[in-house]
Amino acid sequence: MTKELVNPFGRVYLTIKEDSQNRLIYVNWMGYLTEENVKAGARAYTQALAEAGYNCVLNDTRLIIGSWDHSIDWVVNDWAPSAAKAGLKRFAMLANPESFGETSASTFLSEVKAFEARSFDNLETARKWLTEVYTR
Repeated sequence: MTKELVNPFGRVYLTIKEDSQNRLIYVNWMGYLTEENVKAGARAYTQALAEAGYNCVLNDTRLIIGSWDHSIDWVVNDWAPSAAKAGLKRFAMLANPESFGETSASTFLSEVKAFEARSFDNLETARKWLTEVYTR
């Protein structure tokens, strides 16, 4: 099942997909993100994670344009602890090296302590890391 979140202009900014084979939630962010987009999207995929009973998220930010620094404080201090309570144990972030989005991702990864998080530039490597410990 795939869920799409759209901005006020009708453009999809996030897709959320349950990957039952790998027991993870795959999220794909795209375009410019507002603080409200980040909050709504993070809450939506955390709910999907809890409902599925999984503990891994594959967070793809390669299609983001610009940074999401405006949301770092909320993501680290509010969302991350609540996501951990919902079951999140491993979080793989896919980002484009040397992009504004990757800069935001690096800040997030250096500050988050609620769960294990790493950055990757390859989808399969990220998926493998997520599933090596927490599968079935």
